[in-house]
Amino acid sequence: MKTLLHDIAISLRATIALGIIVCGLYPVVVWLVAQGVFPYQANGSLIVVQGTKTGSAIIGQKFVGEKYFHPRPSAAGEGYDAADSGGANLGPLSGELVQTVAERIARYRRENGLSDGTLVPADAVTASASGLDPHISPANAELQGARVARARGLPEESVRQVIAGHTEGRVFGIFGEPRVNILALNLALDKTNTNVRTNK
Repeated sequence: MKTLLHDIAISLRATIALGIIVCGLYPVVVWLVAQGVFPYQANGSLIVVQGTKTGSAIIGQKFVGEKYFHPRPSAAGEGYDAADSGGANLGPLSGELVQTVAERIARYRRENGLSDGTLVPADAVTASASGLDPHISPANAELQGARVARARGLPEESVRQVIAGHTEGRVFGIFGEPRVNILALNLALDKTNTNVRTNK
């Protein structure tokens, strides 16, 4: 009995010690390191404009209207719902997927004044696995550029320069594909429009 009580006492002390380390000290150390070394990433990569949080650089959001670049489609809830992240899970042989993509292609061409023969980038008509992708391909951005330029009263070349300035390369030069962050691009264009109005 004495041995059993001794073993229980040791187990309790070990449990309390591990609880303090794993549930207390470790999270505090991780939080301190994250806030000290990577505060931007640790707090959600939030983009702040004039003191107002406008979104996150790593979470997509919906943009509508002629003057904005539109993100890729989202199957997350009503669209870009972080609480309902996920894809449509429709396979390549799904009739529903084929029909949905065909409708998106037609709408994309119509919105951007493109001919029926214009090839549409895959990311413009298919949703990402998470439904929260914050990027589009440079080709997608280029095809939307003329519409955005007309709606904003800007030269197409100016819009192309903004696209080029916000195109991110492959990670370490080899991983992934070049991409454009939608939120950063649209905010940059809003700033460009403000500067144009101010200069006038």
